[in-house]
Amino acid sequence: MNQSDKISVLIVDDSALMRSLISKIVESEPSMRVMDKVMNGRFALQRLCIEEPDVIVLDIEMPEMNGLEFLEVRRKAGFETPVIILSSIAKRGASITMECLEKGASDFVTKPSGSESADLHTVADRLISLLVGFGRKYHELKKSGKTKPIPLDLLKEYVSSPLDAHGTVHPVQEREEIPFSHNEPSFSKPVQHMVTRGKLRRLAEPGKIEIIAIGISTGGPNALRTVFPKLNPDIKQPIVVVQHMPPGFTEEFANSLNKICRLEVREAHEGDLLKPGRILIAPGDKHLTVEKRPLAAVAHLSDAPLRNGHRPSADILFESIKNEYGNRALGIIMTGMGRDGAVELASLYEAGSRTLGQDEKSSIVYGMPRAAMELGAIDEQVSLDDMADTINRYAMEFG
Repeated sequence: MNQSDKISVLIVDDSALMRSLISKIVESEPSMRVMDKVMNGRFALQRLCIEEPDVIVLDIEMPEMNGLEFLEVRRKAGFETPVIILSSIAKRGASITMECLEKGASDFVTKPSGSESADLHTVADRLISLLVGFGRKYHELKKSGKTKPIPLDLLKEYVSSPLDAHGTVHPVQEREEIPFSHNEPSFSKPVQHMVTRGKLRRLAEPGKIEIIAIGISTGGPNALRTVFPKLNPDIKQPIVVVQHMPPGFTEEFANSLNKICRLEVREAHEGDLLKPGRILIAPGDKHLTVEKRPLAAVAHLSDAPLRNGHRPSADILFESIKNEYGNRALGIIMTGMGRDGAVELASLYEAGSRTLGQDEKSSIVYGMPRAAMELGAIDEQVSLDDMADTINRYAMEFG
């Protein structure tokens, strides 16, 4: 692959170790290249005045200009280069990370154990999938001339005079390198295997939709921020969501969605009522299930073992929906790596419920929807831009 065809990545982190680790991850993926590595947001803006990357990896806490300040400049200047946040898993980090999403970041990856961790390889697959997913889409848009140019006039105040004169960024002054083990971790991605079930057959005709369930993963935060503001506030069905996200983040994530959605959005708690006008987000590291009772339906949380490597798991949620609602649900599977949710969405389909899947073109990673599609579990494939209108239509027409 020619260098010009590769997804170019700008790495922005004040830690020399982290820049080195992220570079190794990027370079382990043949379709990507490191465009440059800089130590803070101001250097990143200077670099953008010379060349625009296809995607940016951005730390939050940095000297001189931090991640939030960089995103604020990006928003005011109006350039659209996708940004993936690398964040601490601390509680304070969760709040700041959600603020980054509100300011336009596309998604985030949590640093495993602090800003100087050599364990970044544990999230390499997720980071690669986000960089490739968002970066490839933006790369294609740039090639077709459909992106806005970087507004150099608006970034002049952030550009040093040496850059103006010579068109080069000052070399980054590296921190002292932390000794790195010669037994470096491998960043190669595991091969995903999928078992297919053949053509599916509905065992019952679709009934009235009484609940809506969504399973989503990689690219999900940005996708849900696109869908939720457009949901009809008159939707009568409760909505339950599994978004793969680490503990400590889902409460802040739900709060951030609640600010832009006309329905109530909150993190699910044990015993929460499932009621019209409410969207419940599964907490990180807890499975979400539902139970129909004579007077009301409620949510349950559990610490049951991981399924498909996840807790919460979309398969667990869809299985619960099938057991409790049979043919009276709408199951939706959206952008995400892997195949979580596909098997039990197929079971939900066989039980007679209606199903939707996000299409390949608008998915950041067409893994989970593809797996469901190949099982024959999808009634209708829908683009991200059309997903809210489609949910509204199904909810109102079949509710």
